[in-house]
Amino acid sequence: MPDKPIKPEISNAEFDVLDVLWDAYPATSNDIIERLRHQKDWHDKTVKTLLGRLVKKGVVDFEKQQRQYLYRPLIAREDYTKKETTTFVSRLFKGKVAPLVAGFANQNTLSKQDVDELKALIKQWEQDND
Repeated sequence: MPDKPIKPEISNAEFDVLDVLWDAYPATSNDIIERLRHQKDWHDKTVKTLLGRLVKKGVVDFEKQQRQYLYRPLIAREDYTKKETTTFVSRLFKGKVAPLVAGFANQNTLSKQDVDELKALIKQWEQDND
């Protein structure tokens, strides 16, 4: 996937389509429709409309093969996740991560596994930044 700046806003519905495309691509619209059928009660035309929007926004591309279009993402899941996380933390927490984690901790929504993963991330960060 080429490194492409991530600018456009992606709706929740568009994200659902992009998410299944990230799981396995290239994929036809029928492949995507079938994968989404287990999650959403959407008409086939809805999925095709969402694919068209993602193409117009420049985050999905397609290639015509015989009578089908093969879709592929133009942005990596990791790049999109980083952008959205940064935007979310900046907007709601003024760029500070601690209040976000504290909110989860105060509501007892962190599992032991979550805490262990956070500790491992902090330990790795300390090793990389000392």
